[in-house]
Amino acid sequence: MRLNSKELGNTSQWEKAGIELPQFDREAMLQATKSGPQWIHFGAGNIFRAFLTALQQELLDQGIEKTGIIVAAGYDGEIIDRIYRPHDNLTMAVTLKVNGTIQKRVLASVAEALRMDKAEDFERVKEVFRTKSLQMASLTITEKGYNLTGPGEQLLPDVAADFLSGPKAPKNYIGKLASLCYERYLAGKLPLALVSMDNCSHNGDRLFKAVEAFAVQWTEKGFTEKGFVDYIRDPAKISCPWTMIDKITPRPDEGVKNMLESAGLTDMAGELTSKNTLVTPYVNAEEAQYLVIEDKFPAGRPGLEKAGVFFTDRETVDKVEKMKVCTCLNPLHTALAIFGCLLGYTKISDEMKNPDLVKLIEGIGYTEGLPVVVNPGILSPKQFIDEVLQVRFPNPFMPDTPQRIATDTSQKIPIRFGETIKAYLASDTLDVHNLKLIPLVLAGWLRYLLGIDDADAVFTVSPDPLYESLSKMLSGLKLGHKGPFRQILEPILSDPRIFAVNLYEAGLGEQVERCFKELLAGPGAVSNTLKRYLA
Repeated sequence: MRLNSKELGNTSQWEKAGIELPQFDREAMLQATKSGPQWIHFGAGNIFRAFLTALQQELLDQGIEKTGIIVAAGYDGEIIDRIYRPHDNLTMAVTLKVNGTIQKRVLASVAEALRMDKAEDFERVKEVFRTKSLQMASLTITEKGYNLTGPGEQLLPDVAADFLSGPKAPKNYIGKLASLCYERYLAGKLPLALVSMDNCSHNGDRLFKAVEAFAVQWTEKGFTEKGFVDYIRDPAKISCPWTMIDKITPRPDEGVKNMLESAGLTDMAGELTSKNTLVTPYVNAEEAQYLVIEDKFPAGRPGLEKAGVFFTDRETVDKVEKMKVCTCLNPLHTALAIFGCLLGYTKISDEMKNPDLVKLIEGIGYTEGLPVVVNPGILSPKQFIDEVLQVRFPNPFMPDTPQRIATDTSQKIPIRFGETIKAYLASDTLDVHNLKLIPLVLAGWLRYLLGIDDADAVFTVSPDPLYESLSKMLSGLKLGHKGPFRQILEPILSDPRIFAVNLYEAGLGEQVERCFKELLAGPGAVSNTLKRYLA
C-alpha cells in the first residue's frame, strides 16, 4: 500500500489499516482550485502539513469549501520534489493522543505544490497572485524569516541585493512575497490578506513592515509604480492580521514510521535534503491545537471558524498570543529545552518525570508568569498552563526533543522571557527582583551555549543565528571556572536585542551572573543548582 492518488481508490485496504480517507471529491477540488484559487501558503513544513491542511480538509469534507490550498516552498524547495510530488501532494497525518490512541488519516487538501526557486513554478505563483479569486496568502516561515537585518542591524546580503535589483528576480523570501504583491497590484490593485502564522509577537506587523520596506525601496529606485507603496499601506487592499498558532509538530519519529509500515504502508521512508531537513511522507503531531486570527480579510476568507479557528479583534489576538508565547507555553518549552540538553534528555516527555524540571516550569508559569498575564477572555491562562503541564508535555507518545526546541533560542528569548521582565518593570505592584527562575533559565542558556553537558561531555548546540558570535564571546570557559564573569557576560547581558532589555539596567544582570557561576561550578552543578533554587 502506497501513499498516492491511485491507491486511494482502493478504500478497503485503507479501512482495514485503520486509516481515515478524505470524504470530498478530490478531482473536483483540484479543478476548482486551478480555475479559482483562494488560499496560497508559503512554507511547506510540518506545521502546515499537520494543521492547516487538516483544517481545510475538514471544510472540504463538510462541503463548506470547494477549493484546496496551493503551497509554495521558499527556503527548501527539495521538500516539494522529494515528498509532495512523489505522493501526489498527500500527507499521512498521525495524531498522537495522551491516552495512547493514535489517529491515522490521509490529508488531501493540497491542490498544488510549487518551488519558489524554480522559474516555471514561480511564474505559476505569480499567476495565482494575479487571480481575482485569491483571498489570502499565509506563511509559516519561522520567526527569522521576517528579519531583513542581521547582527549590527546590517541588511542581510540577499535583502541588500534585492533592494538594488528590484522585483523581477528577488532572492530573499519576503522580497519574493513583495514582488508577488506587485503582480497583484499591476493586475488591478486586487485586495489580499497576508497572514503570518509564525510564533512571533505581533507577527502581522512584522510581516507588513518587511513587505513595506521592499515596496519603499523599489518605489524610490523607480522599479515599481509610485502607487505601489500606497497599495501596500492601504488596509482595504492589503491586510496583515495578527495571529496566534499553537500545535506541536515534532521531528518525524522512527517509531511512527514503523507503526505505519506495520499497518501496510510501504513508502514511509524519509530523506535528508541538502539543507539538512528531514522530510517524510508522514507527519506526527499532538492533538491539542489553537489558531486565533484577527478578522481582517479584504478579499474574503475560508470559513475556518467552522473547523475550530477563532476569529476575533486585534486586541484579543494580542492577549492570546502574549498569554501563550510569553507565559503559558513557549517559555516553559524553552526552559525544558535548555536544561534538557544540559542534563542529557532526548524527549520532552521524559523531562516531565524529573520533579525539579517540573517545579521549574511550574514556577515560571504559575508563579512568575501568571501575575502579568491579561486574560484574553476566549481562553483561560490557568487552564492553558494546566493542559500544557498535565496533558501536552507529559504525553509519552509525542516524540518531541529538547534539541529541536532549542533551535534559534536567541530569537525566542526577547519574547518568551523579555516581555515578562518588561511587564514587571512597568508594574506598580510587582518587584522585578522577585524573579528567580527566569534569570536562572537565562543563565542556563549561556551555560548551554558552551556545548558541555552536566557530566562534562560535549554535545552539539542546536542551530542558532547568534551561536557563532556568542560562542566566541564565551570561548575559554570550562566547568570549574571561578570567574569573575562580568567582563565576559556584560556585553551579552546588556544587549536588549537578545533579552528585550539591558539586564543590568533591569536589575537582573548580576543575578544572572551568579546563577551562571553556580551552573558552571563543575560536573553535576546544573542538577545541584536546580535543586537549590527549587527546594
